[in-house]
Parts: sequence; C-alpha cells; structure tokens
Amino acid sequence: MQTEHTTNLAHPTKKEIRSSQKIVLRVLAALGRILVLAASLLLALPVVLLPRATAVPAWVWIPLGIGIVMLLIWQLRMPSGWHGIAASFLGMMVLAVIAIVASQLFAATPPITDTRGNELPGSIAALEKVELNGSQQWISIRGSDSDKPVLLFLAGGPGGSQLVTERRALGALEDHFIVVNWEQPGAGKSFDAVDRATLSPERYITDGIALVNYLRARFGEDKIYLLGESWGSALGIWMVQRNPELFHAFIGTGQMVAFLENDLMCYDFVLKLMAEQGNLDKVAQLKKQGPPPYYGQGVALKESAFLMETFNFMNSNPAIADDGFNTFQDLAGPEYGLYDKVNWARGALETMNVVYPQLWQVDFRIQAAQLDVPVYFLLGRHDVNAPPILAQDYFARLDAPHKELIWFERSGHNPWVTESAEFVDVVVNKVLPETYTFEP
Repeated sequence: MQTEHTTNLAHPTKKEIRSSQKIVLRVLAALGRILVLAASLLLALPVVLLPRATAVPAWVWIPLGIGIVMLLIWQLRMPSGWHGIAASFLGMMVLAVIAIVASQLFAATPPITDTRGNELPGSIAALEKVELNGSQQWISIRGSDSDKPVLLFLAGGPGGSQLVTERRALGALEDHFIVVNWEQPGAGKSFDAVDRATLSPERYITDGIALVNYLRARFGEDKIYLLGESWGSALGIWMVQRNPELFHAFIGTGQMVAFLENDLMCYDFVLKLMAEQGNLDKVAQLKKQGPPPYYGQGVALKESAFLMETFNFMNSNPAIADDGFNTFQDLAGPEYGLYDKVNWARGALETMNVVYPQLWQVDFRIQAAQLDVPVYFLLGRHDVNAPPILAQDYFARLDAPHKELIWFERSGHNPWVTESAEFVDVVVNKVLPETYTFEP
C-alpha cells in the first residue's frame, strides 16, 4: 500500500494535471486582470487631473470622466473574456489621449481682472506661439494696459520654465508694464521647439533678440526692459551686450557671473557643510563624482547633487523669508497642458545636460566688462547658489552709463520671489522712473 501511494504521488493522473493547469491559468488570469486594472487606473490619471490642474472646461472633462468611470465598471464586472477587457483598455487609452490633447489645446493664462473679478478693459492676457528664427516658441503676455512699456522676463535654467511662478510673484508688475515671459527652447511649452542637441548660448541670444524685435514691432516701442534671473541673468547680459540700443535697462537677479568659479564655490561649500553635519555618505558621493566642470550625460544630476543642498541650506536659514516657491501649485497652473507639465521636469534635466557644459568658460568680468545700458543688480544678501561676492566683483569692474546694486536682506537666490513686493517696488519706483520717459 505504501508503494502504490508513493507511485501515485510521483505520477499524477491526467485529471490531477488538468486540475493543476486550471488553477495556474486562473491565477494567471487573475494577475492579468489586476495588471490591466492597474494600467487602466494609470490611464485614468490624465482625465482625473483635468479639473484641478488644467484649463480644460467642464463640458469637456465631465464627459471624459463619465467615460472613464463606465469603462472601469465595465472592466470590473466583465466575465473572463479577454476581448471585452482589451476593448475596455483600448477605450481607456483613447480617453487618456483625448485628455492630454485637450489639456494642450485649452492651456491659457488667466485674464487680468478688477476687484470684482471682471476682465479689465484694455488689458492683455495671452498665451501664444511666435516664430523665432524658424522655430515656434511660446510666450505669455500680461498687462493691465497695453500702452505700458514692455518688460521681458528671462527664466532660470537652462531648461527652466517659470510661467506660473513669475505670474504669482511679479503679478503687480502688470499694472506698470506689459510683462512677457519667454518659454525658451528646451523648456516647458517650448521643450520641442528645436533639436535640443543643437542648443547653444548663441541660439538663445539670437532667438532672444528676435523676440525683442517682435515685441518692439507689436507694441510700437523703440526699447524694452530686460529682467533675467539666474541663467536668465547671464542670457540677459549677452543680449544687452549684443544689441544695447534695444533696451531701456537690464535688471539682473540671482546674477550669474562666472559659471565654473561659481559652481566650484558651491561644491566646496557643500562638501564642508556635509562634513560638519556628519553626512559622510554625501561627502563620499561628492568626492566620487569630483568637482566641476562636468561633461556628457549626467551633468544635471551631478550639479543637483550639491546645488540642491545649497537650496536646502538657504531655505533653512531663518534670515531668509519663506522662499515662496510651490512647485505643485505652479505645475497645476492653467498655462501648462499635461504634456507641458512633463516637459517642465524634462527641460531641467535634458536641456541642462546639453547647454551647461558650454558655460564653463563664461566670465563676464572679462567678457562683458562694458555694457551700454543702465544696469541694476537686485541681489539676495544670503545667496549661496550664486555667491554675491562674484556679482560684487563684476559690479565693481563694470562700465555702464548707470549701475546700481540693491540688496534684499531677507533673500537668498530668488529675491524676486522671497521679497516680491519689495522687488516690484524697486523696479517700479526706481528703475522705471530713472530710465523711461513717459509721453504725454
């Protein structure tokens, strides 16, 4: 009896084999349905985001939402037939694509309104493409009065997009200027404007000048104002150096001067800070990658390895006001479609990898010691990402028809955000009256 029992266990019957196979198939089918359901929930995400993170109107997202719910219910209640499940999954894919396309088509900058919420007569609030040297690039244009002087804002980066941050922080400038925010190639809405592998400082300069000439013609202005922050402050220096006759004045904040010297100072600062804090893993990471300059792939990640620490250090400094940044709030802004939101992050990585290695030899103390426009440096006293000692040195050497360095005592790298009211006050009540002649 013992031998027969052992033999049956070693040689299961066909019925037992079929039973085991059925169990395996059921388990696999259940796992397959779970995976399809999980993928379907991911596909539902673009539709779920529409009402809270895009400008898509309710008459579009409500039907899409109903469609998503019905397909999910159908998928959950459906028997094991894979044809129906595949059809449901395909329907989810179609609705997700429609949601993404709709978010791009309906992207817009909010209107400028009066205290009652009514659109202000004579104001302008536009989000549009312009052709710059053969490529289509995005700009926002905002102002309470289309007869005001034009101010062009150059975001940080390279690859950075600050459409919403600038609107939130510097919205008060819209009462005194037509404020234009340029989505530079390789950033945000202009991420795919040009082949990113071909991006160079020269491309940014020539596209920037083309945009300035477009704005001059559109608004009937001989000159405009240029406000650049961080990387944008370097781009602004190049632009006013190339064509000073196009500008009333240049305003630089988070002013970049010499990229390699700047980043070596940041690297050494963080290395010392981490050692003092006993963060030996971070010290080992930084020593392994070594100091700048960096080239090839991974430049953005190597830079962020120490620059994020300088940001964290500044944000923990009680002498600095609340940094004012809210990444999720800004990404949820109506100016960005869902594809733009993804490119917001991609620009900071992919574009920086291409452009930043081309900046190591920049030193404005030597290469831009003379600028033929009034220059205003608006600097945070506690900046670590762009150590003010470099901007002070540049300022001392700079030859300009008028130059002024103004400190913001409760700011680090971004006084235009941390002390936005004071920043606007300087631009409106100092820079503007000193450099602009109002016609009667």
